[in-house]
Amino acid sequence: MSTNPTSRKPPIYAVLSDAAVERQVRMTAEGVYDLAPSEVFWQQRQQYLEEAGYSLRPRYRPNWRPSWIGTNLAPRYCEDSILLTDYQVMDATCIATNELVAIKSFTKDTEELQIAQFFSSIKDPTNHCVPVHQMLPDPFDHEKALMVMPYLRPCNNPDWSTLGDVVDFVTQTLEGLTFMHRHRVAHCDISIPNIMMDAKPLYPDGHHPVRLNFAPDGMHRVTPLPRAGRSIRYYYIDFGLALQFQPGVTPTALGRVGRDREVPELSDTVPYDPLKVDIFALGHLYSQEFEKKYDSMEFLIPLIELMTRREPTERADAEQLLLKWEEIRRDLNKSSFRWRLAPKGEPAIERVLNDTVAVAWHGISHLKSLVS
Repeated sequence: MSTNPTSRKPPIYAVLSDAAVERQVRMTAEGVYDLAPSEVFWQQRQQYLEEAGYSLRPRYRPNWRPSWIGTNLAPRYCEDSILLTDYQVMDATCIATNELVAIKSFTKDTEELQIAQFFSSIKDPTNHCVPVHQMLPDPFDHEKALMVMPYLRPCNNPDWSTLGDVVDFVTQTLEGLTFMHRHRVAHCDISIPNIMMDAKPLYPDGHHPVRLNFAPDGMHRVTPLPRAGRSIRYYYIDFGLALQFQPGVTPTALGRVGRDREVPELSDTVPYDPLKVDIFALGHLYSQEFEKKYDSMEFLIPLIELMTRREPTERADAEQLLLKWEEIRRDLNKSSFRWRLAPKGEPAIERVLNDTVAVAWHGISHLKSLVS
């Protein structure tokens, strides 16, 4: 039994015993690793996307044959065994640039499409809405389209590690909120899953688009570089619930929509201002992700308080919040930006150890960046 040739030797955890190989041969023959019905949707569109300039992973190509057949490799560590996790969105490689992209299937003639294209047409450094590279008609369903966007990674994977990471995230997300509201658009579903990042600076050799903590081969684990000193850009995604209001029209909405169920004014019967809902949701996010998790987050409290007042009319608007944040940020000691984020309740001895490791890791990363 041979091992599939790869650019690197397979790690020990990816190599099976003879008995395990026999078991996997049976499971493969029984169809355990076959495409899921929802994956067939993308396999049917593989050739069309290839002709449009986007290459799908081997799993979705015609006449795919599992790469582990005839080897002693564990299927789970072979790239072409990895299933999609969000069947509405497919990762692909742009053939012209070799860059990863995300392709989303959605129903045409929706406000989501109109808003996404509207924002994508505006060149503004404070625009943190996900760009749309291209719109493709669906070759099999005339009511659907395929939206090509940059491939992005969850904003909290890897987690934030320094105070400066938090400052950068708050700055960019407030800029993006102000930009959307300036153009009279309420996102209506601000939450961690709907804020993503371009993490290429953290993974200079790439990572797998689905198995995020592994290399593109899906087999070898990867370790990200620190965010500190690297240009990470955050984006708002998913405008499926977003609302756009014409000038002179008072923004109002109905319905208990969005992931954040703590917004006090949500109602199916009483109209509310969706712009103020966005402000509460983002402030609540800052509270849950930072102020309640880590020490030394006191500087965020005045901002969060302005954003999460129960009475919507008492909340500051986005422009006012951005000005307040710039004032807070100016007063912060820049040398503190590299401080490690210490979880609340972390034991003292553990804190000393983690601080020491963080300083050492930062030094090594800085040395690597100088060498490269």
